[in-house]
Amino acid sequence: MSTPTLTVPYITRWSTEATALGQLTRRPSGRGIAYRDEALGDRDKHGVLWARANSAPTVGRPSFGKIHPARQRRAMRRLLCQVCANPADQTPDGVLWLLLDHRDDWPDWPHGMGVTEPPICRPCIDVATQHCPALRRGHIVIRSRQHDISGIQGLQFHPGRTGITPGEQVLLDYTDPAVVWTLAHNLVRLLGDCTIVD
Repeated sequence: MSTPTLTVPYITRWSTEATALGQLTRRPSGRGIAYRDEALGDRDKHGVLWARANSAPTVGRPSFGKIHPARQRRAMRRLLCQVCANPADQTPDGVLWLLLDHRDDWPDWPHGMGVTEPPICRPCIDVATQHCPALRRGHIVIRSRQHDISGIQGLQFHPGRTGITPGEQVLLDYTDPAVVWTLAHNLVRLLGDCTIVD
């Protein structure tokens, strides 16, 4: 009897993929955080510092629920399916998203919601809903005609006399001055002009 193949989403972090916070320091200007050995690709075009993680997909065990920052960012920027990394489903009605169902949160949900989950392709909807425990509690499929990149989610740091101290996880717009003190882990898109898919 053969063992069923385990489906691991593209954006999932593996046990051998680690992030390192020990290399962080305050910027020489004193305003914001930096890596001691910062390289050109460590910041995005907005100047926000991104979490580093080595890339070793399929090596070790999948860490379901933990996201690889570079793969999440790539999938969000290019509108790739979070499961298979192929292009997400797009029609004139918008890009397809699979979300936890929070319709009771506010009127017109999910209009105006910032999402860190990349979109999805149609074939991967069944895979995701069958294998993701969180989605089994209630999910919804939507299409969004507006889905601009709006900001980041990450770990905010606070300046101190002798350096920086980690604070809380935050979701920030790129226009928020606090982004210079935040180590980004996820790219955020703001959903608008949404339609619930039956």
